Amino acid sequence: MVKIGQRNTLTVTKLVSFGLYLDGGDLGEILLPKKVAPKDAKPGDALDVFIYLDSEDQFIATTAQAKAQVGQFANLKVKEVTRIGAFLDWGLDKDLLVPFNQMKQPLEAGRWVLVYVYLDEHTDRIAASAKLDRFLDNSPANYKEKQKVSVVIGGKSDLGYKAIVNDSHWGVIYFNTVFKPLKTGQRMPGVITKVREGGRLDVSVSAPVAKQVDVLGEKILAYLRQQPDGFAPLYDKTDAETIKAVFGVSKGVFKRTIGGLYKDGRITILNNGIELK
Repeated sequence: MVKIGQRNTLTVTKLVSFGLYLDGGDLGEILLPKKVAPKDAKPGDALDVFIYLDSEDQFIATTAQAKAQVGQFANLKVKEVTRIGAFLDWGLDKDLLVPFNQMKQPLEAGRWVLVYVYLDEHTDRIAASAKLDRFLDNSPANYKEKQKVSVVIGGKSDLGYKAIVNDSHWGVIYFNTVFKPLKTGQRMPGVITKVREGGRLDVSVSAPVAKQVDVLGEKILAYLRQQPDGFAPLYDKTDAETIKAVFGVSKGVFKRTIGGLYKDGRITILNNGIELK
């Protein structure tokens, strides 16, 4: 069954001067225009395509990558606002509409907005909504600690960053677990760190400590090479804010890293700082 607004693998049925026709099952033959069709495609070939309605409400295929599929969240740029709503750039020839009744607040051209991409089952048109809560599961989340998930950053809260987990539930990424700014709409891998009462989720998107230590070790050595005499007044008594400002990590990771560099014989730890050996 062909899924509208998503990637599908469809078979080429025939070649025409203006493109290829693909077997769309219940949807009939679907045109893949010549400008986006592989030049060497032939009947019987299976192609990976995205299916949507064109401006004439005809099903059409493209090999282009949409910035979001139906069922996903994405941060998209507003191209223009018209009498029927706002149109977003989502990477395809036909822009993505946010109807006025799906806006949380008025949108302006040039701004970015986090939306959910959905399919209007009555018209088969793909649209977007900025009213995110409508499309998230309010039932308790069935996740386990240390479970790997996909995360979309949904903006800031008082505690940290709001996180959309697996395109279905809200979670939170606490500020004290993040060592670099996160952007709304950013999609990244994450890990469930705690499932609270009622199914509320705590999430981490930081690299494992071991990986942070490896990366930070090279960063510290490079930093020391740039300093006079290879010395920096940074050590285990340095305040956490300074360490975070210089290296973007917690004090705990910093202490663990310089300890490893000392054991490897690459630095000396002094009473007032560290220096290259």
